[in-house]
Amino acid sequence: MASDMFVVPQTRGTVLCCKCGISMAPNPANMCVTCLRSEVDITEGLRKHVTIMHCPDCDSYLQPPRTWIKAQLESKELLTFCVKRLETDLKKVRLVNAEFIWTEPHSKRIKVKLKVQKEVLNGAILEQSYVVEYVQQDNMCDSCTRYQANPDQWVASVQLRQRVSHRRTFFYLEQLILKHDAAAHAIKIKQMDQGIDFFFSNRSHAVKFVEFLGKVAPTKSRHDKQLVSHDPKSNSYNYKYTFSVEISPICREDLICLPPKVATSLGNLGPLVICTKVTNNITLLDPFTLRQCFLDTDQYWRHSFKSLLGSRQLVEYDVFNIEVVSPEYNLGGSKYVMADAEVARVSDYGKLFYIRTHLGHILKPGDRALGYDLYGANSNDIELDKYRGLVLPEAILIKKSYEEKRQKKRGKPRPWKLKSLDMELDESKGRANEQKLDTEYEEFLRDLEENPELRFNLSLYRNKDYQPSEMVSVSDGDDLPSVPLEELLADLELSEQEDGEDSMRE
Repeated sequence: MASDMFVVPQTRGTVLCCKCGISMAPNPANMCVTCLRSEVDITEGLRKHVTIMHCPDCDSYLQPPRTWIKAQLESKELLTFCVKRLETDLKKVRLVNAEFIWTEPHSKRIKVKLKVQKEVLNGAILEQSYVVEYVQQDNMCDSCTRYQANPDQWVASVQLRQRVSHRRTFFYLEQLILKHDAAAHAIKIKQMDQGIDFFFSNRSHAVKFVEFLGKVAPTKSRHDKQLVSHDPKSNSYNYKYTFSVEISPICREDLICLPPKVATSLGNLGPLVICTKVTNNITLLDPFTLRQCFLDTDQYWRHSFKSLLGSRQLVEYDVFNIEVVSPEYNLGGSKYVMADAEVARVSDYGKLFYIRTHLGHILKPGDRALGYDLYGANSNDIELDKYRGLVLPEAILIKKSYEEKRQKKRGKPRPWKLKSLDMELDESKGRANEQKLDTEYEEFLRDLEENPELRFNLSLYRNKDYQPSEMVSVSDGDDLPSVPLEELLADLELSEQEDGEDSMRE
């Protein structure tokens, strides 16, 4: 029935243009688009040429009055910057679209095509496109000017220190800084005794770096400033700022005797505990009860205690017998099993020790373990003397030792590598100190292989120079920890020049 209905055909009405007389769709101006554009130019009075300041060293642009913005060619940031420079002009029209027109990168010209709309005669809306040419005028920013005048000139420095006899903490912090690019604004990095100095051209960059350190390590900081110059006419001051950051001397695998007040506040923990992890909190484990507690930064610095024994005092033991006495416990992702062990020092078989250990899940008869020798240690600790009647164990095992198995692979390259900061090394202490650093760095690499949790927050890269041996014996990889290939990242190399500048340590 609907098909039989009469449908009135719809025809679109047309009118004649009042200027040229062609037929067109009606509009408020009664003019065709061509005549309307000949009568009205909505881009009249809008700037077609703009001069912008460009710093060739850091590739940044000046946003008046004093802000420098980093932006790459034909990037979203550069397009936003270019449009903002026309902010006063665009108040007269409505911006519809903006896009780059390709220019030669070395021409010092940037062209942007803008499409704008504006209401013209009798309410008609006209849309028109035009091109704005930006001329780059080279002018170094303040920080680059200071650096060119004196490369060692700095405004703020961060002095990072840890009062311990090794640099394992700094090796780990170096990888965290590289992964998060925290020292990107540092103009100079210098290795110092018991620490590293970072130099910045801006105080805000140093403050941001100190905040980063506080998030990854238990630190305390203080700052000071020194007047460099003063202009009484403009009442302007020029200061140099120094931030002193101290890292807690407590390190992973350290044996600690807790002060009585701290032990009580943690629910009568310990007093002998092992530090199992250090971030902005310190994780403590009682190896005899498998209780785990955490100390935050404020709690630690309120009492500020030190380690009873450190990782450089670890002694190697041979394990003769293991008897498991408890089920497996999972604490913070780590597994522990209490066991009674019969061990003896590798250097001295004349004395057998019967001890309790929390490493029953990984130790078996015939293995070797690293631990602290409390039987032969001469400890002079103030906190330990406060516990009268405390019976010390003869030894406390910390981790399994793979040194004997590593002897077979000594000298062979690893399939992975780490990046390193562009740092000025301290060469004043001679070759002995250099050998000590190499030994400590090798121990750090071994820790990364043995502890997956330690390398969880780090970036490890594939070693392109590594070639696996075709003749691999069965005993070479027997129970020796290594880094799985799926955890490694491919190192990006953009050019031969950058490849030469990028420093790597294997």
